[in-house]
Amino acid sequence: MLRAIIRWAGALTLAGSSTFVVAKAPAAPPPNPLLAPWAGPYGGVPPFDQIRTEHFAPALMAGMAEQRREIAVITANKAAPTFDNTVLALERSGRLLERAKVLYGVWTGSLSTPGFQQVQRQMEPRLAAFEDELTQNARLFGRIEAVYQSDEMQRLTPEQQRLVWSYRTSFVKQGARLGPKDKQRVAAINQRLAVLATDFSQNLLADEGGQGLVITDAADLAGLSAGDIEAAAQEARQRGMPGRWVIANTRSAMEPFLSRSPKRALREKAWRLFVNRGDNGDAHDNNKIVTEVLALRAERSALMGFKTYAHWKLSDTMAQDPQAALALMLKVWGPAVAQVDQQVADMQKLVDAEKGGFQIQPWDYRYYVEQLRKAQLDFNVDELTPYLQLDKLRDAMFWAAGRLYGLRFEPVHDVPVFHADVTVYRVLGKDGEQVGLWYFDPYAREGKNSGAWMDSYRPQNRLDGDVRPIVSNNSNFKRGKAGEPVTITWDDAVTMFHEFGHALHGLCSNVTYPSLAGPNSVLDFGEFPSQVNEYWLPTPPVLAMLVNQAGQPLPKALVDKIERSRNFDKGFWKLEFLASALLDMKLHLEGAKPVEPRAFEKATLRELGMPSAMVARHRIPQFGHVFSGDGYAAGYYGYLWAEVLSHDAFDAFVEAGDPFDPVVAKRYLDTVLSVGNTVDPGQAFRNFRGRDPEVGALLRADGFAPAVVTAKPAH
Repeated sequence: MLRAIIRWAGALTLAGSSTFVVAKAPAAPPPNPLLAPWAGPYGGVPPFDQIRTEHFAPALMAGMAEQRREIAVITANKAAPTFDNTVLALERSGRLLERAKVLYGVWTGSLSTPGFQQVQRQMEPRLAAFEDELTQNARLFGRIEAVYQSDEMQRLTPEQQRLVWSYRTSFVKQGARLGPKDKQRVAAINQRLAVLATDFSQNLLADEGGQGLVITDAADLAGLSAGDIEAAAQEARQRGMPGRWVIANTRSAMEPFLSRSPKRALREKAWRLFVNRGDNGDAHDNNKIVTEVLALRAERSALMGFKTYAHWKLSDTMAQDPQAALALMLKVWGPAVAQVDQQVADMQKLVDAEKGGFQIQPWDYRYYVEQLRKAQLDFNVDELTPYLQLDKLRDAMFWAAGRLYGLRFEPVHDVPVFHADVTVYRVLGKDGEQVGLWYFDPYAREGKNSGAWMDSYRPQNRLDGDVRPIVSNNSNFKRGKAGEPVTITWDDAVTMFHEFGHALHGLCSNVTYPSLAGPNSVLDFGEFPSQVNEYWLPTPPVLAMLVNQAGQPLPKALVDKIERSRNFDKGFWKLEFLASALLDMKLHLEGAKPVEPRAFEKATLRELGMPSAMVARHRIPQFGHVFSGDGYAAGYYGYLWAEVLSHDAFDAFVEAGDPFDPVVAKRYLDTVLSVGNTVDPGQAFRNFRGRDPEVGALLRADGFAPAVVTAKPAH
């Protein structure tokens, strides 16, 4: 990534009419905190309290310049290429740049002010250009290829071989074998894609932060919880509208409103605001961006010799081929549609009994499915809310990680944070040794991306000393009244355990090389440790830790209802996800065909048989996973692929008779959680389970297949 270097100089000024006076040189600027190695306790920590927006551009520029010099030393070496003088030297390069990029990523996700967004627009194409400069360096790739083809390769350790393979595969995939003209075109495409990804993300952030459902009549708050109402009042005050209420245009605010409000007209208004993010035909509309991104991705993939972008993207994943991913998704699609159709029919009976006079529409679904849950299961999920205190859930996550992996979390107050909301925990192992640090940023705020995610600030490694990891979890929960505990929904609690699974993947890493550490794995395997961590939330020991404000535990009747409703509405959640995943894959299988997003989305979902009472979880113009960068592009299916792995993996604990069985937990830690990308993902799963994954565990768990299904995903 590139940043403009700021140069400082003194000046001569003219005093009077005849005497030149040398002006006092201005004081030297304070050092840029992004350029210094991290200092402080715990092996060094990010200097969050020192960083300003103006630091990023010069630091990233300096980091690129430093790595450019380091690469020049590697390529100028006249000695024959070896693991040490080429691959290991490459692994050690770019440390300054990587530190700056990590903190740049924190600001991108959590502190995206207008000033920082200007920096993004300036730097993203430069960063893309620098990445191409590295991967298209013919002399550097020649040395990597020489090591890969050498006799030395067979004498390396398995981890060293994996590192060589990883670099070679990445360079080839990014175009290292192309001719000069094609390399130049790929570089131009990548720079343009970087600009478009930034524009897409900032447009989405503008629609989420600038729009909202404004409520002026207290009667329109009917059905909402006290926490919902207080959060809406706070949102209104922050927007300069005291005495009103605003439902923010984010998932964490809109979904509870759509589930609880009996006001149908307001539900429709809220739903349209939310599903039309990025699709309003205004300055923040993302449709043209999507069309251009798809065309550029298709062109680049063709230059690389692939039929489509999807074929290029999946070439080094577990699925390997788009058809394998499609086959898995379609295997689940049919049963999910059947379950949703039945559920909509049951919901329609409720509407008809009320003489509602309308057919169930997408803005009705969440509300009436809760009415149906009450009617069929005598269960209102809002009954759980008082017991889902954020702090208690966090402690329950810690407890489960301790029971499974021997980890202990202690709050610390001697490190800087990037926002007052953030808390930090020191993570200790069984023997009291430091494992790493965990940062937690739980609340929604202006300039923060919606959703939930995990960041890795520093990967575990033993490249030059024993480096302990630093990770974070980031959410968008709504604050309650001051002095009262923050409570969240059951779905948010599941997401919290999911993201903590990513953090555990980083914290439990036990590898030598940072490039192979923790979550640095292929996409459809990387979601596996996070998916499987969700399954410990509804276990009896964890549920027993969830208490209300009076300290009373979840009543057994509620625990029983959680179990009885385990598969209730599974079809909706699966179908909502699959619609997005199939749209993503099919978009990227179009090749060079021009795509108009609205028409494509409508036609594809109609062809698939999408129920009319639903929309995709992420409509195309707001699909940040896919268009705010290419991390999940043609890869959103990976969540389902990982679900196959995770259901099958958790079955190992079920078969042992204890979700916390120490023998199974140790095997999972040793074969999956700690190995990062040092082992082929398929082999890592086989090392844990003793066989390949089976789809049957997923289908049975979701209530889609009563019998054992032996089909398995390709790998």
